[in-house]
Parts: sequence; C-alpha cells; structure tokens
Amino acid sequence: MSTANGADPAPDVTVLGAGIIGLCTALSLLEKGLKVRLIDRDDPGQATSFGNAGIISPWSVVPQSMPGLWKKVPGWLLDPLGPVTVKPSYLPRMAFWGLRFLYEGRASRIGEISEAMDLLNRDCVSLFRQHLKGTGHEGLIRDSYYVHAFRKPKDADPDSTDYAMRRAKGAEILRIGPEELRSLEPALSTDFKSAIVIKGQARALSPGRIGEVLAQKFQNLGGDLQRQSISAIHPVESGGWCYHSESSADWTPKLVLAMGVWSTKLLKPLGLHIPLQSERGYHVSFSDPGVSLNNSVMDMDMKFVASSMEEGLRVAGTAEFAGLDAPINQRRLDGLVKLASGMLPDLNAKEFTTWSGQRPSLPDSLPCIGALEGFPDLVTAFGHSHYGLMMAPKTGRLVADLVTGTPSNNDLTPFQPLRF
Repeated sequence: MSTANGADPAPDVTVLGAGIIGLCTALSLLEKGLKVRLIDRDDPGQATSFGNAGIISPWSVVPQSMPGLWKKVPGWLLDPLGPVTVKPSYLPRMAFWGLRFLYEGRASRIGEISEAMDLLNRDCVSLFRQHLKGTGHEGLIRDSYYVHAFRKPKDADPDSTDYAMRRAKGAEILRIGPEELRSLEPALSTDFKSAIVIKGQARALSPGRIGEVLAQKFQNLGGDLQRQSISAIHPVESGGWCYHSESSADWTPKLVLAMGVWSTKLLKPLGLHIPLQSERGYHVSFSDPGVSLNNSVMDMDMKFVASSMEEGLRVAGTAEFAGLDAPINQRRLDGLVKLASGMLPDLNAKEFTTWSGQRPSLPDSLPCIGALEGFPDLVTAFGHSHYGLMMAPKTGRLVADLVTGTPSNNDLTPFQPLRF
C-alpha cells in the first residue's frame, strides 16, 4: 500500500467521485482547511451531472412517490412516449425497489420526506452562487421561474398536494391562463391552456461548464484532482481506508464515497447492501433551435423539462430502469425529439446532440448522507436521484461537518445509509 502516485503525502480526506456532489463536497472540505484529494475516472462534472435539466430550485420538496401514483404507472409503462419505462427482463431485479418506492408514497410518510428534501434544497441557489463567486463565471446561474405547463386547465390546481407542500416551505406560486402563458413563454404550443408558475429559483445555463469551473476552483485553492478508476475500498486495521485503482492501492485517513450509482458496488464486498437503482435519464440538445425559453418549462402531461442553455435548447426527462450496463435505448431519444417538437411547434429539430446517464435512485427520494456503523472514517454522499444538482451544495457542507466532527444542528436521520 502506498500514498497516491507513490510519493505524494496522504491528504486529510479523499473524495471518491467528482460529479457535482463530489465537487461541492471537496470545496466545502477545503473551506474547512483540510488537504483534499478528489478522484474520478472521468473529467469532473461530465458524467451524470452533465446531463440534467439545469433546475436549481429551493422548492423541490415533493417526493417522487406520492399517494395515488400507482394508478398512473401502468399507463406510463404502456405509452412509448411515457415518462417511465422498465425493461421486461429487469422487472424481477427491481421488484423490491418498486414496491418500496410505492410504499414510501403513502400519505403518512410524504411529509417527513418533504422536510428532509427541504433541508437539502432550501439554500441551493445562494450556496451555488457562493461556490461560483470569484470564478468569473457567476453568470452560469440565472434567476428563473419554473413553469409547469398543462394542456387541460382543470389539471393546473395550485391547491393540489404537491403545490401545497411547496407553498408550505415558502414558495410563491401563481396560476396563469393561456394569454399570460403566451406572454411568459411565446414559443410554447397553444395546446397548453394553463400553467402553474413557481417563482424564486434559478437555472443552470450549462451544468457541464459549472462542473469544469468548480473543478478548476478546487485546484486553484490547492486541491489534488486525480483521474483514476476505483475498483475496491476497505478499512485499514490501524485506521483510515485503502482504495484500489488499476495501478495502485492508496491510503487515506478519511474517505468520502460520492460515486453515484457506482457507490454500492464498492460497499457490497463489505457486506453492506443498499437498495439503490440505476435510473437512466436522457436528454436531447438542439444546437440551432430557432426558439428559446425564458424559464425552465415542464410539460406536466409527459413529465419532461425544456430549458434554453449555452449550447442550445435542452429537453431532458424520462426514467428508464434496465440495469447499469444496458445499452442506450434509441427509442427514448427519438421520443424526446418528438415530444420537444410537440411542445415547441417552431423548433428546428434538425440538428441535435444526445446524452444518456445514470441517476442513482433510492426508493424514498432521499440520498445516503452519513457514516456507516462499524466503519469509522467513511462518509457516504450518494443516491440523489433527480435532485443531485440542487442538493449538491448543502450535501457538501453537511459532509464536511461530518468529516470534521463539526456540530451542524441538523437531523440527518432521514439520510442514514442503512435505513432500509
């Protein structure tokens, strides 16, 4: 066993995974005055973190599983353009996860989950701006509304449970009709007859560039960024952890596991089993769209989001359960192109790029943040599902407090890794 590269002194803490969660965690650890090493097999922030819809919302406090959702799932699965698909051969492998997901959506449970989501999201805009301050790229985050667009006016109910949950946390919510919607987002199809507008949030103009900028800031502040593929981790009897790459076995006094959907693979040899599923997401980015959106817009019927970004107009959505190693489903990408054209009738859909990535999803819409009983000096920070971008800054701060033993006055019980 050696120090990294055979010569570099061991850091105070090593963070495995340089997605947006790992980046924000590494920066928060640096702010605590620690020597930090950050490791990933890919360029920082260019895997799952790269491909999201760019929403940065303090009001993302509504669990994915809600009462009555089970009634909608069969229709979604049967619709080739629907928001969810499951590979038939994969159904047995996700049966427990799916049943637990529906169980977590019971009326008596969703309030607790919402409170936990609020803890991670409530300061996301200001915390992101703090991370970007001084980089010269502060404009990568822009104030924005979140427009939930409906084709049937009766469906736009500002008093429904999900909007009531947001309002309870302080969100300003407004219902608008077709004329106001046309004024707010002229490019939208006239098929949309009403919308719920959620104010007081922001959007990322390039999630990938935010990753690049934060990685550069990390290095400028003295952080050690390394590109390695980690194959195993194990505790060392005398203290600390050993992590194995293709070329070495290196030691660190403290370890943060922030490798998204790949995290549980490293925990299984330790006898730790966490019901995390790989939920594949897709996006299509139209490089010369001919139209633009002023805000983040969700098609509430088909459950996908469109947003104008630096590289064009991005349409992101769909959830596919097929396993971590399943090939890309071209039908999902083709479906997004079709859905985008329906949402934006003047869209130039001829030139576009596509992307697919793996969301790490747990049945209760909450990540694993915290220590593992019996495994000192290891802290988890993974499983953020659809909310990784917005939950990243607060997750980083909480993990930095855990690593340094700093009291945070926050109840982290809902995020305990072995809660299932």
